[in-house]
Amino acid sequence: MPDLVPIRRALLSVSDKTGLVDFARALHARGVTLISTGGTAKALADAGLPVTPVEQVTGAPEMMDGRVKTLHPKVHGGLLAVRDDAAHARAMREHGIEPIDLVCVNLYPFRATVSRPGVSLHDAIENIDIGGPSMVRSAAKNHEYVTVVTDPAEYARVLGEIEANRGATPLSLRRRLALEAFSHTAAYDATISAWLRSRPEYHGAGDDAADFPRQLTLTFDKAQEVRYGENPHQAAAVYRDPLATDRGVLGSRQLHGKELSYNNVADAAAALALAQALSQQARRPAAAVIKHANPCGAGSAGDVAGAVARALDGDRLAAFGGILAVAGVIDDSAAALLTTKDTFLEVVIAEGFSPGALESLRSKSAAMRLLETGPRLAPSHAASTPWAIRGIPGGLLVQEADVLPPAPSAWTHAAGPALCGADLAAGASVELMVRAMNSNAIALGLGDESGAWLVGGGVGQVDRVTACRLAVEKAGPRARGAIAVSDAFFPFPDGPQVLIDAGARAIIHPGGSKRDQETFDLCAARGVSCYLTGVRRFRH
Repeated sequence: MPDLVPIRRALLSVSDKTGLVDFARALHARGVTLISTGGTAKALADAGLPVTPVEQVTGAPEMMDGRVKTLHPKVHGGLLAVRDDAAHARAMREHGIEPIDLVCVNLYPFRATVSRPGVSLHDAIENIDIGGPSMVRSAAKNHEYVTVVTDPAEYARVLGEIEANRGATPLSLRRRLALEAFSHTAAYDATISAWLRSRPEYHGAGDDAADFPRQLTLTFDKAQEVRYGENPHQAAAVYRDPLATDRGVLGSRQLHGKELSYNNVADAAAALALAQALSQQARRPAAAVIKHANPCGAGSAGDVAGAVARALDGDRLAAFGGILAVAGVIDDSAAALLTTKDTFLEVVIAEGFSPGALESLRSKSAAMRLLETGPRLAPSHAASTPWAIRGIPGGLLVQEADVLPPAPSAWTHAAGPALCGADLAAGASVELMVRAMNSNAIALGLGDESGAWLVGGGVGQVDRVTACRLAVEKAGPRARGAIAVSDAFFPFPDGPQVLIDAGARAIIHPGGSKRDQETFDLCAARGVSCYLTGVRRFRH
């Protein structure tokens, strides 16, 4: 196995032409013969570089609208031949195949194509590269002899190694580039698979776009490394779905503050999801404060300042050092609430900030992260299936994400007085709040004509009675007249008893317990409204 392999012939065929001419010029300066295809050959010729069109190598023209141009033995034989194998060398001589020592290929821009609004299926299919991945795989397989480059960011490193090794590349470089090449083609194919899976045309009768594939292949792009994970002894990085079109945390622009941590990203994503869900449900501005993966405050209101005030007032003690997300633009009035002496937030993420709000928040803290998402975008067909994925030893747990909205019109009125439309709407908002909590969970909320807000939550408990007690304790006097929502049924009426004794006037839960009737009877006797949603909201 040779360490140093001289670069004498290079095949360049790229869609992304960033840095191409300079790279090719440096190769040419070292006496490397340049072979190229189509637009790449034209770009090199226009730059005054001598280039051999690939059809002169293969003896066959590009055909079928460019679908067939490099799929030829004189290309792949030149890439795959084991140079010190006598039989391979004899085959090369017999068929007039010359070795190709370097391949520089980046693939048709499938990802960019399908991200365009209204892209047609035809355009997407035509941007599935065939020859490019084939050359990359051939070169990567034979990396003992061939250098494969798939990223313009590697040009400088490759040229530096060639210069340092008198026109050759070392095996260590070829191995690393081969690994990157296989990762590149795997990600490319996974992106195509994910996009096709999202298209209704690729599902037969009875199929669903969320059906779980027999083999789950995921591809994500590293967005950034963070200082550490949940704890300082854990390394961590953040990866982005290449087909994601939403303007969430990973699509936001940081306007101020320190680098985001692993926990910052996780809690900001949870806060933004809840704020956006509340805003969509109530059709008005909304805000949420997340602390240690659970909402400690959330609310909607007629304006952003009102929503922010309700989110902060949910639990002032817990909100200190929390993450605030706003579905709306933070104006000067909202910013004034965030710059008081007793208010401290690690992250504030919103659609935008007024100039005055941005200035005052920057002045409040040099460390506080301010993230701007821009207006929320409508979902796109390019978006991948909304799965929730969790790693476990030896594998993954995969499920559909719980994005099912509350449906008050489908709830069953089980006991007590009927709620009015405004109360049902408030109950729906509180259901969204409990959906965002770790189970077992109970949420207590209030509502009026301007929106709804969280006043107490009992989260992550191993029994439902304790969850009820914690929610009541957090709410204090505000529990009187509140709407209580449980993420699952009550196995006994002891939990509802705690809520009713504290003053809750309505209890909403999925139902399904063998003892539901005992809860209904208790509510009826105490004049408390009871509704069944039929939807459990566990979140582990």
